[in-house]
Amino acid sequence: MELVNPVKAKLAAGGVALGLGVRMSRSAEIARIARATGHDFLFIDVQHSLFNLETIGHIAQTAFALGIAPLARVRSVRDPDVQALLDNGVTGIVFPDVNTEAEARMAVAAVRFGPLGRRSVTGGYPYFDFAAVPPAQALPAVDAATLLACMIETREGVANVEAIAAVPGIDVIHIGMNDLLTNMGKPGQYADAELQAAIERVLAACRAHGKHFGCGGQRDPKAQAAIIKRGAQFLTTQTDIGLLSAGAGAWTRGIRDALGG
Repeated sequence: MELVNPVKAKLAAGGVALGLGVRMSRSAEIARIARATGHDFLFIDVQHSLFNLETIGHIAQTAFALGIAPLARVRSVRDPDVQALLDNGVTGIVFPDVNTEAEARMAVAAVRFGPLGRRSVTGGYPYFDFAAVPPAQALPAVDAATLLACMIETREGVANVEAIAAVPGIDVIHIGMNDLLTNMGKPGQYADAELQAAIERVLAACRAHGKHFGCGGQRDPKAQAAIIKRGAQFLTTQTDIGLLSAGAGAWTRGIRDALGG
């Protein structure tokens, strides 16, 4: 019994996985748009949006069926909804603001089955079209297809990144540049030397402990290409809100420009 998470497969092969941030969309059409626009995963932003669990489940199950990995950024390592999200179609959890080894271990405990973690067992997983699959087959397959990412967003997290990256069960260490810069008192200063040093330190920790390096926050294609060249394999491109706003604004400006002002 094998399940394929396209993001985990691409990362393992040395490729780059691109994710579409989902903050506004409330229907499964966003999964089709993600596939049509060359994205590998949905980054469903539970932390900053007003989703309900049923909506996330519908989006996630459609995305999985289409070959797009549905990932959810939850509120914290203590988010009580992690179990329900994983049992109902989400194939990866992104934990924000992970600052210590202890918090990283809490993340693993919530996402991984025993003995590594403490995820509870249920039956009728949507990944198997709700068929009854014996636990001895289902649980290893589900676990192998589940991605776990921990976000580094503070100076404390950077200082502890080697210990965080050493925790078994984590797939991706992901820098949230905007929150990290804000924590440093330097919002929006992407070229700042302290941020650049933090990126190198996180990259080194990932390489030393066999984790994949992820990055998000700077919404510029050239800057995103540059961080990929430095070693990022897991990247969020833009949110649905950002893309709609940019596209709509460019369109109306184009009409006004064509009309001469």
